[in-house]
Amino acid sequence: MIVNENNYYTRLDKFLRKNFQNIPLSAIYKMIRKGKVYVNGKKVKNPSYNIEIGDSIEIKEDIANYNRDTNKSIKPIKMNLNIVYEDEDILIINKPAGISIHPGKGTHIATLIEGLIYYGNQNNFKPLLVHRLDKHTSGILIIAKNAPASRILSEIISSREMEKQYVTLVVGKTNKSGKIDLPLDEKDSLTIYNTKNIFKTDTGYFSLLNVEIKTGRKHQIRKHFALIKHPVVGDDVYGDRRLNREFKRQFGLKRYFLHCNKMSFFYKGKRIEAIADLPEDLTKVIKKLKEGV
Repeated sequence: MIVNENNYYTRLDKFLRKNFQNIPLSAIYKMIRKGKVYVNGKKVKNPSYNIEIGDSIEIKEDIANYNRDTNKSIKPIKMNLNIVYEDEDILIINKPAGISIHPGKGTHIATLIEGLIYYGNQNNFKPLLVHRLDKHTSGILIIAKNAPASRILSEIISSREMEKQYVTLVVGKTNKSGKIDLPLDEKDSLTIYNTKNIFKTDTGYFSLLNVEIKTGRKHQIRKHFALIKHPVVGDDVYGDRRLNREFKRQFGLKRYFLHCNKMSFFYKGKRIEAIADLPEDLTKVIKKLKEGV
């Protein structure tokens, strides 16, 4: 494959991820690591290798074995999208909690990408995800409407020039402000927080935080706060299941308390700011906490 303006991404791994979406991510990195990927006839084992327009990319492995064709397996489904911002290159939505981005294994439940594909078909574009939100995280999700926009947005995110803010409720009493710079998956990671409110309940103390992440590691906020002994409320993976059950019983929270409320960045010289108010299920929890203070 020849790198051109429409399929170009700066890094080799990003180029392969975006242009060979039928190949699982783990397989892409395995092929790079084993020397199966060649750039201009030379073996490249560095995933972050910088490529340029005009380069020739070759995978010396039978990729026909990967039959997960996203265009065939994912069917468009009409869905009510909460659109926060849209222009000719970018679509930004307020993602509800409880909906996955992509289909998983087993019984099929409608996923966000299917709704985005339907909307794209109606408006003559192919949606390209440039970042992710976990199934039970609500809030701002940015989608590129073409390959050049996807490349630019991916580079903005990678360069840490995108402001990403969240609201979360964690267990215990936190400091007025702080930063967590503990590595995750052996990669540098930085989370900054400010405490908005502290609630005292029969179950214990809980802190409502504004959080900004400077890196985009998987489950970064949930992992970081668990590591400093203030896990996100409702998070059964990294937190306290017993406490979460009791909190659910008292306050009706049916997921972990995490919402992306703001993302802002400059795109082609224009500042774009997307804001998503706290959803009703989380505002009800805060109201009950305040009533119990």
